[in-house]
Amino acid sequence: MAQRIVIDAGHNGISDPGAVYNGRRESDDNLDMALAVGDILARNGFDVVYTRTGNNNQTVQQKAQLANDADADLFVSIHRNDSPYPGQYNGVQTLIFDRTGIKLPMAENINRQLEEVGYRNINVETRPNLAVLRRTRMPALLVEVGFLNSDVDNQLFDTRFQETAQAIADGIMETLDAAAGDTAGGSSGEGDASEDSENSSQDPGAPRPLYRVQVGAFYNLQNAVALEQELKRMGYNTWIVTV
Repeated sequence: MAQRIVIDAGHNGISDPGAVYNGRRESDDNLDMALAVGDILARNGFDVVYTRTGNNNQTVQQKAQLANDADADLFVSIHRNDSPYPGQYNGVQTLIFDRTGIKLPMAENINRQLEEVGYRNINVETRPNLAVLRRTRMPALLVEVGFLNSDVDNQLFDTRFQETAQAIADGIMETLDAAAGDTAGGSSGEGDASEDSENSSQDPGAPRPLYRVQVGAFYNLQNAVALEQELKRMGYNTWIVTV
């Protein structure tokens, strides 16, 4: 049976376009790349499921739930990075929940393949606070395909688009091929437990308490918006409230 891979185009293109630079929207680049990577994987025999194939008001929680409902074997989220100042940084980075199982070697293989295309290889970093990495029950990775506000990375992304998609797909496939002979067994979740697992024994119909956490208060609206965008990139639902 073919392995099922969920490919996520980060952000949603409507309420959350992600980073924006000179009219270029991260959500659009993410979608183009996600579809290209998924096409390569599908042509190589994998069962590919997309979190989105267009723009919608999907939340990060819904993306993770879609992957869980699909009983996927792997979740890969495609993003572009951002920095406070244009041209400040360039390069690729892959984020994982933790360094167990196939996540770390797959992240390293993806970065190495992208480095061969011409991107600077920044690193693999653990980010257990990201919703799509924390809430998925299968191995999950988030690939930052260069910086949206880097002209160097944008040129690579545009002029070597297909090579970039192939590099990501190759990093995934070579890792899965290497793991195919592993007979050690184990859960596909590899410890990527849902944040709600501690409540699994509770009555699902019982009302759940809601806790609110304030993380900032500003007189300057631009500072509030900047923090809101950063929290959204980390996978949190956010609201700006005037008091």
